[in-house]
Parts: sequence; structure tokens; C-alpha cells
Amino acid sequence: MLTYYWPIGFIVFSNIIYHICSKSISSGADLYFSFLITYLVAAAACLALYFFTGHVKNFPVDVRNIGWASPVLGFAIVCLELGFIMMYKVGWNISIGSLVANICLAIGLVLIGVLFYREGLTTNKIIGMILCISGLIFINK
Repeated sequence: MLTYYWPIGFIVFSNIIYHICSKSISSGADLYFSFLITYLVAAAACLALYFFTGHVKNFPVDVRNIGWASPVLGFAIVCLELGFIMMYKVGWNISIGSLVANICLAIGLVLIGVLFYREGLTTNKIIGMILCISGLIFINK
């Protein structure tokens, strides 16, 4: 059971740190230079994990096995971080901004799951989306 739930706890913890840091980026710092430092630290961490995880490494094979999703994910991460930082810079509260964005994300992903991944649209999912939309209405009043 712990194996199933620990990633959710890790995501929640990491997201809390992420949003605190996103809201705390100095207004005097150049945003893109700040991103550069962020991604240099992330690249160093990934490189260390790549070399020290104990897996057998074959760099040329690993490079050949990278498909379209990795570079597109990199672009999406930059856009995502830019969006959150700009959200905070224009005045969203940390307690509301992420919640609104993630509710909209959840609704969008249910629809994408149904339309593109053949996931079922159950009554519970429909009720959940209605509750999410109701929550958005209440939160933004």
C-alpha cells in the first residue's frame, strides 16, 4: 500500500516547495536568468541520478531511445513554470492560484483521457467535474 501512495505524498511535498519557491522569486531577478539557474541545478541533479542509480548505462543507446516526448516535455515545463510565476506576479494568492489551475487541469485531463486514451466517462467522473466547476465558482466569488 505504501508503494502505491508514496508518490502522491512526494508530489504534494514537491509541489508545495515548488509553489513557495515560485511565489518567492525576487522581483528584482531576471526571470529567465532565474530559470537558467533552476535548470542548471535540475540538470546537475538528473546527471547525478543518471550516473549513480546503479543501472547499467549505455549512453549512445540512451540517446537513441529519446523520442519526441522528452524535448516537448522540457518545453512544456518551461511554459508551466512561466505560467505559475506570472500567475503569482499578477497577484494570485498562493492558496487559490494553484487550486484553480489544477482544477481546470483535472477537468481537461478527464476529457483528454476520454477522447484520446479510451478511458471511461463514468457517472462519478461527471459528478466530480461538476463539483470541480462548482468549486471554481465558489472560490472565485
